[in-house]
Amino acid sequence: MTPKLTALIIEDEKSIRSFIETTLNANGYKVYTAASGQEGLSFATSNCPDVILLDLGLPDIDGLQVIRQVREWSILPIIVISARTQEKEKVAALDAGADDYITKPFGTSELMARIRTALRHHHLQASAPGKMPSPIYQYGGLIIDYEKRLVTLEGQTIHLTQIEYKLVTLLARHSGKVLTYDYIINQIWGPYADNNNQILRVNMAHIRRKLEANPAEPQYIFTEIGVGYRMQESQIE
Repeated sequence: MTPKLTALIIEDEKSIRSFIETTLNANGYKVYTAASGQEGLSFATSNCPDVILLDLGLPDIDGLQVIRQVREWSILPIIVISARTQEKEKVAALDAGADDYITKPFGTSELMARIRTALRHHHLQASAPGKMPSPIYQYGGLIIDYEKRLVTLEGQTIHLTQIEYKLVTLLARHSGKVLTYDYIINQIWGPYADNNNQILRVNMAHIRRKLEANPAEPQYIFTEIGVGYRMQESQIE
C-alpha cells in the first residue's frame, strides 16, 4: 500500500473546510482539519503534514503568524486560501513564507494543481542545494520513486507506514550525508517531539527489517553512533 500524502486544513469556516477536505479525500489524501490558528499549529507540529492549506482570517491569531511560526522549524509547503484579494495581502503572505496564494472562490482542479506544484517545489528545495534532484533514488536493488511514492527492493514493493516512508525519503534525498537525530526528529515529528530518540530508533529498526537482508550488517542505512543516520549515496546523480 502506497503511503498517503497528508494535508492540514486550517480554516474556521466550516463549509469551506468541509469542501476542501472532501476534495482532498477524493484525491487520496489523509486530511487533518483545524478551525483556529493555535489548533492548526498544534496539528502541524505533532503530525508534520506534507502540505498546509491556510486561511488568513482565523478567529484567534492571524494566518501570517501561523506561517511565521511554521517557518521557524520547517520548509513544508504552505498554500494560503483566503478571501483577501488585495495585492498587499498576497505579498505579505508570500513574504512571510507561504508558497502560494489562492483567492476564494476557487475550483477543485485549480486547488489540486496548486498543491501538486507546491509539493514539486518542496521536493526541489529539500534536495541538496545547487544540485538538480533526481526523481529516483537507487542503490543496488533499492529504488525509491518519489513521484510515485513507491519503494521497491529487488523488484518487490516494500510496504512502509507513512512515518517510515518519510524517514526513508528524508535520508534518501540527503544520501551520503549524516543527518543528526535532532534534525530527523524535527523534520518528521516537529520541534516539540520527545528528543530521547526512542521513537526514531523504533521506526528505524522497523525500516531495517524491511530493507536490509541482515539488519546487523546494513547495506543501505547506516548508524553514525551518537550522531545520527546516513543513507548509502544514490547511484543516480
